[in-house]
Amino acid sequence: MRFETKAIHAGLDIENPSKSIVPPISPSTIYEIDADGRKEEDLHYTRLGNPNRNQFEHLIAVLEEGSTAAAFSSGIAAASAILQALEPGDHIIVPEDVYAGNRKMINNIMAGWGLESSFINMTSIDTIESHLQKNTKLIWMETPSNPLMRITDIQAVTELAKSKNLLTVADNTWPTPVNQLPLTLGVDLVLHSTSKYFGGHSDILGGAVVAREESEFFDRIRLIQRMGGAVPSPYDCWLLARSTRTLAYRMKGHNEHAAKVADFLIHHKKVSDVFYPGNPALPGYEIVKKQMKGFGGMISFLIAGSDSESIKVVGRSKIIKRATSLGGVESTWEHRQSSEGEGSITPKNLIRISVGLEHPDDIIEDLDLALS
Repeated sequence: MRFETKAIHAGLDIENPSKSIVPPISPSTIYEIDADGRKEEDLHYTRLGNPNRNQFEHLIAVLEEGSTAAAFSSGIAAASAILQALEPGDHIIVPEDVYAGNRKMINNIMAGWGLESSFINMTSIDTIESHLQKNTKLIWMETPSNPLMRITDIQAVTELAKSKNLLTVADNTWPTPVNQLPLTLGVDLVLHSTSKYFGGHSDILGGAVVAREESEFFDRIRLIQRMGGAVPSPYDCWLLARSTRTLAYRMKGHNEHAAKVADFLIHHKKVSDVFYPGNPALPGYEIVKKQMKGFGGMISFLIAGSDSESIKVVGRSKIIKRATSLGGVESTWEHRQSSEGEGSITPKNLIRISVGLEHPDDIIEDLDLALS
């Protein structure tokens, strides 16, 4: 079955006893126990599981070609669960330009739990190997990275990790499974902020962890999900499943439009550099062609000027909305360093744009206006 078909049909029949083509929303927080007693797989209390969450977890696991998934109330909650599943004193390798929220969580929360970390440039497998320690347990990948579009060779990292008996996680929020399938390249866990492309309309908060196979480590993530309680509501899961049915076709639009916008920016005299996976000048482009089927909807670029000029450019748009998130049908952009704060290595003149599904000529006209 092809991706587009799986996105529409997977999970529709899970705990849906009606003849509804679209499963109903199940708002109940409790479920009646059978007269002969409760079984482990029975629904019991909605924090532990409910029909809509089970449907969405199945759906995202199928699309990522994993075996199981755990949905969370936000992307940061999903990331936190992975880190909490480690032991105090464990060490992790993290990209130095990792999503700013994850960097803050690691430094300001998890460090207090005894988690040790090294933030490094992960474009070189030799650099990664040189930072491994005796207590290293996990290598965290974000490729393309946010916002510098650095590319990590997923297969090379997983081969290194397996040789050292280490876990690997890949944040696949930007590419989505439409464009990249890290689990098929040997990654143990895939992370998503489902608020982004899975939701697709800037109106749902959520996250998910997908596992290549069942494991003791994933069991700990599932325990943290259920007992920590950072779970999405049945309504949010229903919305996510609804939006995911159009994911393949929305991503085709994002891919196509971003390619046109990137080409415009590459040739604009006020733009000094364009970070985009489909840009042949991007370091790692050959790796991109090996592990990505499409280039996604995200672009970062440098203004030929100061940070103040970059902020002015963002302020002049009429169609592109000034907002920090991404993956919606509407185009959004921001002066990225203003959002990242302490620890950011993002250049001061960098603008990050999430290319939406407006007509690409309208997006480009708005960019031309803002850059003029």
